Amino acid sequence: MTKYFFGDTAVLLRRSLRHIARSPDTIITTAIMPIAFLLLFVYVFGGAVKHGSGSYVTYLLPGILLITIASGISYTAYRLFLDMKGGIFERFQSMPIARSSVLWSHVLTSLVANLISLAVVVGVALLMGFRSGAGVLAWLAIAGILILFTLALTWIAVIPGLSAKSADGVGAFSYPLILLPFISSAFVPTHTMPGAVRAFAEHQPVTSIANTIRDLFNQRPVGSGIWIALAWMVGIAVVAYSFAMAIYRRRIS
Repeated sequence: MTKYFFGDTAVLLRRSLRHIARSPDTIITTAIMPIAFLLLFVYVFGGAVKHGSGSYVTYLLPGILLITIASGISYTAYRLFLDMKGGIFERFQSMPIARSSVLWSHVLTSLVANLISLAVVVGVALLMGFRSGAGVLAWLAIAGILILFTLALTWIAVIPGLSAKSADGVGAFSYPLILLPFISSAFVPTHTMPGAVRAFAEHQPVTSIANTIRDLFNQRPVGSGIWIALAWMVGIAVVAYSFAMAIYRRRIS
């Protein structure tokens, strides 16, 4: 079935995207919480945060974009869960289609939906005063990082989507992913944190990813930070993909 993979994935992707188009409230809901955080931290806490030079919305935006993705992938897990419980997967397996295309269609749907949500959040940030002198290459690098981060988290979302016993269990997995940026450089510089918290914040993936995006926005050299960020994202994606495919093969065998 490998030779039919791309065609089968495209057909199933159109199916998933039609569901998104019929319920745009999914994307709106996904963007609401990050936008609320953006408004809250800029207009309520922004004046008290010592973040260095420039506007706080520009400092804050990388972390908000990562939270947007973490919020969005919970819907991927939920859609997978519904398909598993509704018998859709069994129906697909009775058809002459590439088995992995079923999962990849959900992953690519997550990517499209998250990119739309990210565009909405960036649009709100622009209205709030976000400005960047980054060139085309820097913006392409930022887009690439966000896409890779989305894919890594989406493959994590596939695991509970396939294995959770209840809808509540599906939703619960996303909470740590949403909270992780709060213990990072996403909202405040890590040097302002107490010892143990600072050590954790400086050595978890969100900090290196947020710092890299922030440097690209501000036209600063990214240094070795970008390689640390890429290593985290590729590593997470590979491990999550391996576990997700193992669970998927076991469920459909």
